[in-house]
Amino acid sequence: GPSNSEGAGKISLLKKVPALKDGDFTLAECTAILLYLSRKYNTPDHWYPSDIQKRARVDEYLSWHHANIRANAPKTMWIKVLIPLFTGQPLPSEKLQEVMEGLSTSLKQFEERFLQDKAFIIGSEISLADLVAIVELMQPVGVGCDIFEDRPRLREWRRRVEDAVGKELFFQAHEMILNIKELSNIQIDPQLKEQLAPVLMKMLK
Repeated sequence: GPSNSEGAGKISLLKKVPALKDGDFTLAECTAILLYLSRKYNTPDHWYPSDIQKRARVDEYLSWHHANIRANAPKTMWIKVLIPLFTGQPLPSEKLQEVMEGLSTSLKQFEERFLQDKAFIIGSEISLADLVAIVELMQPVGVGCDIFEDRPRLREWRRRVEDAVGKELFFQAHEMILNIKELSNIQIDPQLKEQLAPVLMKMLK
């Protein structure tokens, strides 16, 4: 999301995080960063396959993801934790219901169009597409909206992603998301509240 810090402005012209600084080279946007790192460090082929059609499937999912899963899943965290934290006021339950309905539609498309009967999004092996998807889908879980509970196909896919990554690393990577409710107990600087409250509200429009 947006950052007003001076350091973020030096790394990313967009003043957004995440941002990468690799020597004199800087890069913004999480997907671009993932692809850059996978190429630079010559990661195992299954993450971003050299096969042109498998790679295209990863690209297809990443292109779809931003306007669908990412457009809905993180909003559960903003509605239930972040916006009340920065504004001091809870949002009406109707707002969460609206977001959950949009997310439900996206999850149905995710299962039917991308997962189908495959182990992972592009086939029998995990890829960057699965990593991008799972990080987003763990955010509702962190605020008490278990989207996997009544979706066995989605639940099994999550289990396979956990196993492929390694359970310890998986939960380490999602530790902050899964403990996001603890933020409601911290004290926020009033000036920071004033800066971020309108930004967060704008994200829900």
